[in-house]
Amino acid sequence: MKMSQLPQATSLCLLLAAPVAPAATVAPVPSSPQGHQLKVYTSAQGTLPYIHASTSGPMEAAEQVKESETAVFVNTRHRFQTVLGIGGAVTDATAEVFAQLKPAQQDELLRAWFDPVNGMGYSLLRTTIHSSDFSPASYTYITEGDAALKTFSIAHDHAYRLPMVKRAMASAQGQLTVYASPWSAPAFMKTNASMVQGGKLLPAFANTWALYIAKFIQAWEAEGVPLWGITIQNEPMAVQRWESMIYTAEEERDFLKNHLGPALRAQGLGERKIVVWDHNRDLIAQRADTILSDPEAAQYVWGVGYHWYETWSGGEPMVRNVAAVQAAWPKINLLLTEATVERYDPARLYDWANAERYGGAMIQDFNAGAVGWTDWNLLLDETGGPNHVGNFCFAPVHADKRTGEVHYTPSFFYFGHFSKFIRPGAVRVGATTSRSALEATAFRNPDGSVATVIMNRGATAVTYVFQIDGQQATLTIAPRAIQTVVQ
Repeated sequence: MKMSQLPQATSLCLLLAAPVAPAATVAPVPSSPQGHQLKVYTSAQGTLPYIHASTSGPMEAAEQVKESETAVFVNTRHRFQTVLGIGGAVTDATAEVFAQLKPAQQDELLRAWFDPVNGMGYSLLRTTIHSSDFSPASYTYITEGDAALKTFSIAHDHAYRLPMVKRAMASAQGQLTVYASPWSAPAFMKTNASMVQGGKLLPAFANTWALYIAKFIQAWEAEGVPLWGITIQNEPMAVQRWESMIYTAEEERDFLKNHLGPALRAQGLGERKIVVWDHNRDLIAQRADTILSDPEAAQYVWGVGYHWYETWSGGEPMVRNVAAVQAAWPKINLLLTEATVERYDPARLYDWANAERYGGAMIQDFNAGAVGWTDWNLLLDETGGPNHVGNFCFAPVHADKRTGEVHYTPSFFYFGHFSKFIRPGAVRVGATTSRSALEATAFRNPDGSVATVIMNRGATAVTYVFQIDGQQATLTIAPRAIQTVVQ
């Protein structure tokens, strides 16, 4: 949807739901008095991709569901993981495209992404430690060969990324968690003497690289951006034509316990969270077992991060591996750190399947134990970039530099069904469906409201019984639609 297509009498933000106000603690389970109506928010194919609001009929006492009926069952007394946040990434590409927009468009986008009342309420933000493929070129914060780090400077980030992140923090009204990831150490620190095409960290520079990461945290925080934590390495098993660096499971474990963890503590940064792996679901269990089985390494680990790109060929996501890590290490946090629809094609800008890929993965990941979900680029241009190696991708929002138009894709609205209604501190509760036509996950927010996200990928509408804590209502979800039910 182009920004210019919005109705004259309203705005994108006003078409969204009422705010979900977080509180410091989880409130007692609210009662569901007979006659209470549910708030229902729907985005469906064939309609403008707004989040349309409606209400259910009066709730009644729950009855036995018939075998011929479809039902969604929510039990808030079954409690699981607590949500860290849901959001996306500010890369160099995102920040540079954003900077080229008119001031009014920038304000509208910041509200749409981050405002917890009038927007989608993004509460989690990832950024990069120097360059990634979504940068104008490879760069670092030091002069090449400076092993003493005397030339360390984040001057590059002052132009675009830092200003955008600071404005995002203001728009999020104190509800934004920021973390960072490196794609590669500087070339001279690596076995292949290059920031691209993989290569490994030379052992002689392990302490230097750990200190470099600490200096990045300190420099960004000196600019007024608190960093919640870091991941050790983006995609540590991928040899890419862009910035990349390889760690085996044992190498990542040893770098963490012998270098990075001690370096952060020595620099007074021991409270920053450290996320290991940060790669696809396929090898997540082996990586988690190798690192977490070592107590000296495990003491530094907050959680295990992962991406979704093992599904690029069109298969189902390997969420079973995420669930396996959760079962084996129930006290560890699981965080989706990156996801995007690859291979940008302007003809697919409004492809509903792209949105459904987000919706299905988010439901399954949360049900497998994820505490947060981080999309990749918040914003890209009309080419799916800029990207210095031509690795063009989709984003939920695209801005056309030629026309000045901003396009909100269906993915943006599907994502908003989670980010707006599932707030930091929410606790996942029991949610099941009686038929595979529907997928569902549910969360109880800190203010006591319960948000249940339901998705119908089928070609026909589904009427279903919605039961929650002894009460029920009958609802209908359109074909190819996502729906959030709020009690």
